Amino acid sequence: MDTFAARRNIIAFVILLIAVIFLVKLFLIQVVSSDYTPAATNNVVRRITQYPARGLIYDRNGELLVYNQAAYDIMVNPQHLSHFDTTEFCRILKIERSYLEKKLQEAKNYSRYKPSIFLKLVSSETYARLQEKMYKFPGFFVQPRTVRKYKYDNASHVLGYVGEVSDKLVDTSSYYKSGDYIGASGLEKSYEGVLRGDKGVKIYLVDVHNRIKGSYNNGRYDEKAEVGTNIVSTLDIDLQRYGEKLMENKIGSIVAIEPATGEILSLVSTPGYDPGLMVGRQRTRNYQNLQQDTLEPLFNRGLMARYPPGSTFKVMNALIGRQEGVLYPGTTYECHGGFYAGNFHMGCHNHPSPVDLIESIKVSCNNYYAHVFKRILQDAEFESISKAFTNWKSHLQSFGLGDKLNIDLPSEVAGFLPTVDYYNKYYGKNRWGYLNVISLAIGQGELGITPVQMANTTSAIANRGHFYTPHIVKRIEGEETIQQRFQQKHETMVDSVYFEEVIEGMDLAVNGEPGTGSTARTARVDSITVCGKTGTAENPHGKDHSIFIAFAPKDDPQIALAVYIENGGFGATWAAPTAKLMIEKYLKGGPDIQWWEDYVTSANLLNKKEEDEEED
Repeated sequence: MDTFAARRNIIAFVILLIAVIFLVKLFLIQVVSSDYTPAATNNVVRRITQYPARGLIYDRNGELLVYNQAAYDIMVNPQHLSHFDTTEFCRILKIERSYLEKKLQEAKNYSRYKPSIFLKLVSSETYARLQEKMYKFPGFFVQPRTVRKYKYDNASHVLGYVGEVSDKLVDTSSYYKSGDYIGASGLEKSYEGVLRGDKGVKIYLVDVHNRIKGSYNNGRYDEKAEVGTNIVSTLDIDLQRYGEKLMENKIGSIVAIEPATGEILSLVSTPGYDPGLMVGRQRTRNYQNLQQDTLEPLFNRGLMARYPPGSTFKVMNALIGRQEGVLYPGTTYECHGGFYAGNFHMGCHNHPSPVDLIESIKVSCNNYYAHVFKRILQDAEFESISKAFTNWKSHLQSFGLGDKLNIDLPSEVAGFLPTVDYYNKYYGKNRWGYLNVISLAIGQGELGITPVQMANTTSAIANRGHFYTPHIVKRIEGEETIQQRFQQKHETMVDSVYFEEVIEGMDLAVNGEPGTGSTARTARVDSITVCGKTGTAENPHGKDHSIFIAFAPKDDPQIALAVYIENGGFGATWAAPTAKLMIEKYLKGGPDIQWWEDYVTSANLLNKKEEDEEED
């Protein structure tokens, strides 16, 4: 019995001890500690998210491109709503009563206890008028934030814009909440994690009239917002603006790269749009209008449009032919109006004949490159045309063609290089030969190359066999270097010794004497040796597309670029003089002869596109 009594006393003691511990803990929580006070006083405090200012964006020379300006969201908490003067409220905010009723119902459906956005991005002027009378409108409060402001109405496809987060992202993210904003395109999207900063919170005491009376507990529970990190882009805004000026009333793209680094100096896609249209309460409407525009101003042609490269591609076949030992500097072919094989005929324009390797680039001979491509595919080193073709394709891929370059901008697409399987499916396995794919010799057929890939290939030629992945960010504030992948040198499969002959041909194409067949004399620049190659891509829907690739100076390349103008006709007509002007702008500050600028800027090729569509 004594043992039982002892056990009973021990159990009673333990229960009593636990009870005392609970009582002491409750006393500490409710009387001594203030740690849980905010949770218990939700009805008298207001938590206001502190949205950080996004990082600023500069051009390569320190010119400010994107900054922030103040804006305000009107928030509503249904739990605190009571009778108010709806007429005066609508008048101050310049909204209809129907909008007020609709948004209040949506807020109640969302949550009767959590605040939600009633009206987005109210101006500073409207906010000032409302703030004076906020005490009259219980349940409403103002949430400050910043919105983007653009110094120039240029570079919209590069800089991108900020948009509201999707419901899907809100459901899966611990950072973003409904009503938050996120980079939706361009640099804003690619570097969202760098630019956005970190949100904070301020807790205020409010009275029964919905008026803020001061910081709660001297700001003990506040969290400071961390401003986003600034970015220095590789863009030269003067060159970018000039390129957009040259491309007014034209459809196409200009991509300019610094060969020594892979830094993108300019990325023009036209038609474009004013990035300021994507800011403020009219953003949704403006976006819809842009999306419905038949000229597709939201479409970034520099990264997303796949074009046949036309005769610019001849330099690639020349390099591959030299590397594979089926072409030599002294290899010559006579041209009598084109390439003939049985009943097949590929035409060519009138030019001096015969021509060797260098002259073939200078005069852009179709016949020459039909023979070169035939020899590449019939190379005795390979036991079948399929293996020779696959080897040819591998060379192209080493220049960054056919795949994504993985630049630091979103929406880049891979180009298209046809495969052996592609032709096997179309013609039947082992039932096709060089004549079936001969159009690839002159950059036609199934090839699809983006302007940024064309510019990158030109950089590789300028560098005599290597390139750096094109990128748009030069420096992130607080970081010593750019990403490692942008510092990595990519070697092509063509030995550096074979580039000089091709470059010599590109030099003569631009700087050859009049009457000698040079195809790109419209790209000549006084005192600077420009090396280039024209291209004219067939367009089944209308006038051919005008193409030009170039780099300069010849022996110290500082800029390499690709110009693609839809419905522009011959490469020398519009693309070459456009490239000439871009080179002069970057290396000399402006055009040597104003006439050339007037010639390019006065052209309206949009009308030509519309005429072609009507004929179709």
